[in-house]
Amino acid sequence: MKPVIVRTIDELRERVRGLRKQGHTVGLVPTMGALHAGHLSLVQAAKADGHKVIVSIFVNPTQFNDPKDLDKYPRDEAADVALLAPLGVDIVWAPDVDEMYADGFSTTVSVSGVSEGLCGATRPGHFDGVATVVTKLLLQAQADAAYFGQKDFQQLAVINRFVTDLNIPVEIVGCPILREDDGLAMSSRNVRLSETGRKTAPALFLALSKAAEDIESGNDVTRVLAHASKSLLEAGFTSIDYLELRASDNLSPMAQFDRPARLFAAAFLGDVRLIDNVVVKGR
Repeated sequence: MKPVIVRTIDELRERVRGLRKQGHTVGLVPTMGALHAGHLSLVQAAKADGHKVIVSIFVNPTQFNDPKDLDKYPRDEAADVALLAPLGVDIVWAPDVDEMYADGFSTTVSVSGVSEGLCGATRPGHFDGVATVVTKLLLQAQADAAYFGQKDFQQLAVINRFVTDLNIPVEIVGCPILREDDGLAMSSRNVRLSETGRKTAPALFLALSKAAEDIESGNDVTRVLAHASKSLLEAGFTSIDYLELRASDNLSPMAQFDRPARLFAAAFLGDVRLIDNVVVKGR
């Protein structure tokens, strides 16, 4: 059954009120469209938790620090809706920019701490844009729970932080990274990879996995990261934004592996920026 497509906040809230009057809870899956199996797994998780599901499709301009990147972001609403229909999604929330950011809009949600470094260092203003739009989406949908993938782990940490700090009554659910058969983390940006780039891209996960194993074995963190960076460049990546070991709880940098941690990387294949992360397990 095809989901209802809603384009105004007033209609969205009216439909949510109707669901609540019928005794339902609401699960929100925020997306920027260009849906893939990773997004669909979030929908399935929300359905499994018993919610009526709203999927938002909104390419948020305030989280792009590069206008060219915004212009290149893939958009195909009809294809996205076709993917969602078999999953029993109830509402597709697809506002335009003017509906989301009305004339005179001048409020920003900014999160310090977990937003600093990693993508926060190389994409100025990105997490302010994320925090602001996700705050709006949570309030617009009045969701009981919202579902996000762990590929964007720093984003997930930012969202958890402001939801806690602002006392927003919603459960934030982080879901596992879905990968292609060759290990590449699923991403809407993958469609922009050249044929050569697509063959090279799995090296990112392989390098992170090998580095995690080496750190788990007690090897020096700095040397392991230097070797992983070298392997990525040798594999064909054109540049590396970052490759770092960070604490799992607050994303603070780690020079030694002495508490729960993750390895984070962002690297370019041509003009396509890929990100990924893996857990570093204790011995």
